[in-house]
Amino acid sequence: MATNKAQIKVSQPNFWLSLPKLFFVLAPMANVTDSVFRKLIAKYGRPDVTWTEFVSADGLMSPGQEKLLHNLVFSRAERPIVAQLFTGHPKEMRGAAELVAKLGFDGLDINMGCPDRSVEKQGSGAALIRNPEVAIAVINAAQEGVRVGLERGQVDGVGIPVSVKTRIGYNTVDFDWLKILLEQKLPALTVHLRTRKEMSDVPAHWELMPEIVRLRNEISPETLIIGNGDIENPEMGAKMIAESGCDGVMIGRGIFGKPWLFEKVPTEKTPAERLKIMVEHAKLFEKTFKDIKSFDVMKKHFKAYVSGWDGAKELRVELMNTKNSKEVAKIVKEYLVRIAWGCDAFLF
Repeated sequence: MATNKAQIKVSQPNFWLSLPKLFFVLAPMANVTDSVFRKLIAKYGRPDVTWTEFVSADGLMSPGQEKLLHNLVFSRAERPIVAQLFTGHPKEMRGAAELVAKLGFDGLDINMGCPDRSVEKQGSGAALIRNPEVAIAVINAAQEGVRVGLERGQVDGVGIPVSVKTRIGYNTVDFDWLKILLEQKLPALTVHLRTRKEMSDVPAHWELMPEIVRLRNEISPETLIIGNGDIENPEMGAKMIAESGCDGVMIGRGIFGKPWLFEKVPTEKTPAERLKIMVEHAKLFEKTFKDIKSFDVMKKHFKAYVSGWDGAKELRVELMNTKNSKEVAKIVKEYLVRIAWGCDAFLF
């Protein structure tokens, strides 16, 4: 098994207890929040808590484990960092949770909200909303696994904290589902404020958050509630925390093209600065994932980095045809010279 260079013993059994009163976390997004993008985020504006991409617990417990371990590589700069797993099988979750603890993660989160059909066919993700008995069994298995995964005596044998990310229901809003999760006394519960049926096609139902907080106060006062949906930046997140009463917010799509989004003192990046970071991203992606991921994955990032100024569309078109980071750097350098923004300070 490949080892994680960032492995160190966990010194805090529940890092959630040491977070700021208002906190902001990075959402887990497949083929977006990979180890490369997270490394840039940690460099330019680290959130209070970082999530990995979601990873199949079944896959981690299969002969194909090695192909998935790159999803569980992280750097110390990303701490506290939570590994997110998905499965509908308690046995596989127990084994994968043990692995996550051994790798040195600060926490484990279980995905119970992903609407992807291939994920649901495995009985995981949003499918667990309709199968609460299995959901509880998966949570219990994860809690047992993280305890086993830690060395004897480490953090008093408690194990790293196990949290859950879910939606407000499957076809309709389902407070009974949220009650069931709260009854598990989780350290944190992230609620995407849309049903599975709604996907991301309607505005997030932030008007429901006060009721979710009320339920939390009644059932499990120690559980932190994290709101998710339509939050574009920390400023907007702080406003929603104040209005709804939740403890923190999770930002997903707002991070696209903005690895500096969580910087402590927000600064507006010039187009030239954005392009410099984009080239850095492309180079690091290619170096890290050369034999693992297609360079085409970077193109969704190009669309996000290159927007908001005159001439951006033409540059995006050029970047969509690139095959490697060298071509990206060449096109950007020529573009900067052509429009007289200058690039002497940027070593491509």
